Amino acid sequence: MPETPRPFLDITSSITGRAWIDRLDTTAARAATVIGQRSDIPDILARVIAARGVGIDDAQTYLEPTIRALMPDPSTLTDMDALAERLAKAITDHESIALFGDYDVDGACSCALMTRFLRAFGIEPQVHIPDRIFEGYGPNVAAMDKLIDAGATLIITLDCGTTSDGPIAHARNRGVDVLVVDHHLSDHDLPPASALVNPNRPDDISGLFYLCAAGVTFMVLVATNRTLRNRGDTGLPDLLKLLDLVALATICDVVPLTGLNRAFVIRGLEVARRGEKPGLSALGLAARINGPLNPYHLGFLIGPRINAGGRIGDAGLGTRLLALDDEHQSMVIAAKLEELNGERQRIEVEAVEQACATAEAEIGSGEGPPILVLASADWHPGVVGLVAARLRERFDRPTFAIALHPDGTGTGSGRSMPGVDLGSAVIEAVETGLLPKGGGHAMAAGVSLRPGDLGPFRAFMADKLGPSVHAARAASALKVDAALSARGATLDLLHSIERAGPFGSGNPTPVFAFPAHRARFPQVVGKGGHVSFSLASDDGAKLKAIAFRAAGTPIGDTLMRDADTPLHFAGSLSLDHYQGREQVQFRLTDIARPSR
Repeated sequence: MPETPRPFLDITSSITGRAWIDRLDTTAARAATVIGQRSDIPDILARVIAARGVGIDDAQTYLEPTIRALMPDPSTLTDMDALAERLAKAITDHESIALFGDYDVDGACSCALMTRFLRAFGIEPQVHIPDRIFEGYGPNVAAMDKLIDAGATLIITLDCGTTSDGPIAHARNRGVDVLVVDHHLSDHDLPPASALVNPNRPDDISGLFYLCAAGVTFMVLVATNRTLRNRGDTGLPDLLKLLDLVALATICDVVPLTGLNRAFVIRGLEVARRGEKPGLSALGLAARINGPLNPYHLGFLIGPRINAGGRIGDAGLGTRLLALDDEHQSMVIAAKLEELNGERQRIEVEAVEQACATAEAEIGSGEGPPILVLASADWHPGVVGLVAARLRERFDRPTFAIALHPDGTGTGSGRSMPGVDLGSAVIEAVETGLLPKGGGHAMAAGVSLRPGDLGPFRAFMADKLGPSVHAARAASALKVDAALSARGATLDLLHSIERAGPFGSGNPTPVFAFPAHRARFPQVVGKGGHVSFSLASDDGAKLKAIAFRAAGTPIGDTLMRDADTPLHFAGSLSLDHYQGREQVQFRLTDIARPSR
C-alpha cells in the first residue's frame, strides 16, 4: 500500500492553495542516509538523489553519467540496421542526399547533426525546413518533388515523417528512397519508408522512448559510423564533438532528463563550453549570456532565438546557423534571429493577455473545464504553442491555443501537465476522423482543424482527458526536498546540488523551503511582470530572489503587501553571474503562512 505523503512544515494550503509535502517517503529517506554515507556527499545532495528514485547501488553512476556506460547498442532500435546500411551506401556512393526537418529546435539540431556528419564525407545535403504557416508540420508532396527535381536520390526526414504516409509514398513512387528519423507518437499504420527509426513506433522495444529526435539522430550516426567502419572506412568523424547540439535539443524539447539523456546533456554542455560551434557562440553573445553555458541558457535564452525563425520568419535560419563554421555569417544570422525573437515576444505578450482574459471568463468563479481549448483569429500561428504553455502554467490544466484562419480552418498547439498524455488523445481524435491532422507526444501536441471542428474537439478532449487531469491536479502538491536557511544556501552547496542535474522534465529541479524568512524590498521588474526581492533570515543573511511572472498573482500580491512579514518560502536555487561574480539566486515557487 502506498505511503501517505508526509506534510512539510505542516502546510496543507499555501497562498496558491497547494499542500507542501516531503518529496522523500520513509524508504527514500533511509536510502538517502545510506547514499550519503557510502558516497561521502552532503546530506542534502543525498536527499535530492534518493528523492528522484536513484537506488543505493546506482548513486555513483547517477552522479557521473557517461555515454559509454548508458548508451545501448543502436541496433536495439527497430529498423536501425536497415537505415544505417542505406545511409552508409549513400555516403560510399556519394549520392545526392536531401534532409527534410521540423521547424523547431529539435528539428534544427537534428538537421545540423546530419549536415555536419555528411560534410565529413564531402557531401553537402539539400536541406528543407517547411514554413510553419504555408506548409505546416512534416513532409508535403510539393516539397518532396522540389528535392527530387533538384537531384536527390535519398531523402531523410528528421523530427518528422512518422505520420506522413502520402508524401513518402509519393517520393517512393518517383523512385527515391526515404529514411525516417523521428520520435513522435504513431499509430500502427506506418508510412512506406525505406526504413523508419522511431523509439515510439508501436513495434519498437528499445525502451528509448524518452529520446528527442536529435538523440535518435545521434544514435543513427553511431550506427552508420559503425557500418562504415565494418566496411573498412577510416577517418570517420568524431561524433562526441556533436553532443552540444544533442544537449540543446534534449533540453528545448522538454524530454525526460533521465538515463542516456542526462549523459547527453552533461557531456554536451562540456562541448558547448569549448565554443566550437560559431552559431552557438553568436547566439550566446546576442542573448548576453554571462558565465559558462548551462541548461537554463540553452532552454530559455538560446532555444527561443532559434525557434523565432520558425515561428515568425525564415524557418531555415536555425538549421543554417547551427551547421555553420563561419563566424561572420553566424553573427549575421544570430542578429536576424535576435530581431525576430524581439518581434515574437511582442506578439506573444499581446496574444497571452487576450487568451488569459478569455480563459478567466470561461473558468469563472468555479472549477472550470479540465482542459482549455481556446481559439482566436487574432493570434499568429507561430506563437500558439507559447500561448498554450503560458496558460497551462497559469491555470494549472492542459491547454490548446488555436489560430483561426480566414477560411475557418485552424492551426493549434497544446501543452500538457505530468500524468496527462496529450499526444495519444490527439492521435485518437485523428483516427476517429474528428481532426484532419494532428500528433505529438505526452507533453505537447499540434493539431489542424476544419471549419466547425472547434466545438466537437473541445468536447472530445474534455471527455477523454478529464479524469486524468483531475487526478493530476489532485496530486499537484508541492514536493519539497529539504529545508534551508538563507545563510546555508551557499555557493558550495549549490555546486554540490548541481551534481544531481541537469534538472528538468523527468528530473525535477530541487525545491527547498525557507521557513520564517522575510521578503524585503519587493519591486516589479522587466516586461514579464517579475517581482524581485531580497529573501532574508532573522540572523541577517540575505539571498537575491525573484518570482517570475508574479505581478498581479496571489504570490506577487503577497510579496508586495506582506514585505517584512515572517513567511515560509519555497523555490529553487540557481547560479547567477553578475559582473563576473557568482552568486546564489532564489527563484520563488510558492509562499505559505506559518501555522499558528
